[in-house]
Amino acid sequence: MRAFLIATMVLGMAAVPLGAPVGAAPTKAHAKKPVAARPAARPNWVQTVVRTPEGGYRMGNPNARIALIEYGSRTCPHCALFDAQGVPALTSKYVANGQLSYEFRDFPVHGVIDMGPILLGQCVSPAQFFPMLNRMMAAQNQLMKRPEISAADQEKLRTMKPAPLIAWLANYYGYTSFVAQHGVPAARAKACLADPKLLAAVAKQTDTANSKYALQGTPTFIVNGKAAPNVFDWATLEPILRAAGAK
Repeated sequence: MRAFLIATMVLGMAAVPLGAPVGAAPTKAHAKKPVAARPAARPNWVQTVVRTPEGGYRMGNPNARIALIEYGSRTCPHCALFDAQGVPALTSKYVANGQLSYEFRDFPVHGVIDMGPILLGQCVSPAQFFPMLNRMMAAQNQLMKRPEISAADQEKLRTMKPAPLIAWLANYYGYTSFVAQHGVPAARAKACLADPKLLAAVAKQTDTANSKYALQGTPTFIVNGKAAPNVFDWATLEPILRAAGAK
């Protein structure tokens, strides 16, 4: 009987608003106002980076109405200047709002000298690709300012196979130690420099670029599938992007 009374009291109290004295009349429940749905979070397109089937790395909205591709070299002064002056404006004005995607494709305009920086620059995750590229471009003048390779070393290099030659030049110009300072362990760097699949992919990408666009130098910009002639800097590239619909 006592257990039944306690259970009845508990059930009865459950119907009484919290804080009201026992026996008081229940108060009317206030109608809840509908909660407005929050707008969906806007994607961070500048941080949205993927490796493309063509071997480049694309930043931004994959469905953007303007697709910009840069064929660039990590040892090219004009490319370094565009990276310093053009990329910040490009990303903040046009990539961030989703209307333009920006893809960088490595192009070895200086032949085997470019191969070490390319392979090491791609020896990172997609999220780290553009930060590493920016660092390499910013340090380009310092890295490439080395004494001319001695005649004895040049003779030795002529007999080397591609992988050891690329590794030697990467070490000589300081790129191996440079990426080590920015999170790429020596063992991983060594493996990337000797990776035949990476080397073959760069070679294939280079052949495709030459056959499709007949590249004459770097940087070369492709806007919605068409090469932009005589465009090497941001001042001449931006009007072309705006003519394509960038706002």
